[in-house]
Amino acid sequence: MKAKIKTKMTELLGIEHPIMLAGMAWVAVPKVVAAVSNAGGLGMLNPVVYSPEEARQAIREVRSLTDKPFAVNITLIFPASREYAQIALEEKVPVINYSLGRADWIIQAAHEYGGKVLATVVMQRHARRSELDGADFLIVTGHEAAAHGGDVSAMVLLPLARAWSSLPIIAAGGICDGKGLAAALALGAEGVSIGTRFMLTQESPVHDNYKQLCIQAAAEDTIYSDRIDGLPGRFLKTNAAEIMTRKPVVSPIKALSNARDMSRMLDVPLWKLLYSGLKTRSITGLAAQAVGMGGLQTAIERGDVERGVLPVGQITGLINDLPTCKEVIDQTVDEAAEILEAIRSKVVA
Repeated sequence: MKAKIKTKMTELLGIEHPIMLAGMAWVAVPKVVAAVSNAGGLGMLNPVVYSPEEARQAIREVRSLTDKPFAVNITLIFPASREYAQIALEEKVPVINYSLGRADWIIQAAHEYGGKVLATVVMQRHARRSELDGADFLIVTGHEAAAHGGDVSAMVLLPLARAWSSLPIIAAGGICDGKGLAAALALGAEGVSIGTRFMLTQESPVHDNYKQLCIQAAAEDTIYSDRIDGLPGRFLKTNAAEIMTRKPVVSPIKALSNARDMSRMLDVPLWKLLYSGLKTRSITGLAAQAVGMGGLQTAIERGDVERGVLPVGQITGLINDLPTCKEVIDQTVDEAAEILEAIRSKVVA
């Protein structure tokens, strides 16, 4: 790779290239996080599949694999999110990304040791609230994205976000190559967050059954629904995903059973999980989250194409290979630099 693209993202986060790993559950594990950071991007660990103490060990494992900056993702609507955030702060993680909640206390604590905080937003009021709370960056997620993007596509959302806030922006949704990076920069972003492309790499722990399904899928082969894990999100169109979009509301008995499963997975007492979860979600919403997490684990770890569900962006229709994380970053930056230079050559003063 020859190209270098310097932006506020590279300067303020101390990384070489304006590319970060999206915090995908069961995918953004230490091996992948370190691979992205070692290649000059910003790796991001998602601790939601660990117990709090396992999350601490995962952070330390990342540090054993890379000496470069990395991030931890905190989804505040999830049970045990406060514990994950406290551990990330205690471990002085260089960058913390939060979503779906108020995080002024995280921002203050991270700034005390020199950490940076990224706020994931999809609408104006969240962007403004995050800026007032002191966040350093906005990650703006378009409708094309895997899992929980907003209702507006990135082509429209990025210029809107630029008008909403003076904070530097990282674009997410619909980006897998240099064309996407160049477009995001042209629309006012300082860099990009990439999920599906990094999910389909050699280092990714996703079962090969699902990697092959994604490579074969077209852009139309995704489903956007709030029935799979209780929040509006985009998933690969599989039998299980289609059935889940038609399922009835979870019964209280099934909800409690699902909550017990999640309690065991996170090693969090059931009462505490229910208390923290119900502060932000209903019992049926918490149950749907548990079902979705179970389907995700079934897809990634077991490769069960009949019962698993996998968040996938529309960009899967452009992906047809399984490179390394370093190859993804190198190729993306080189291609973006070539495109930006070609555009400059067309401008006549």
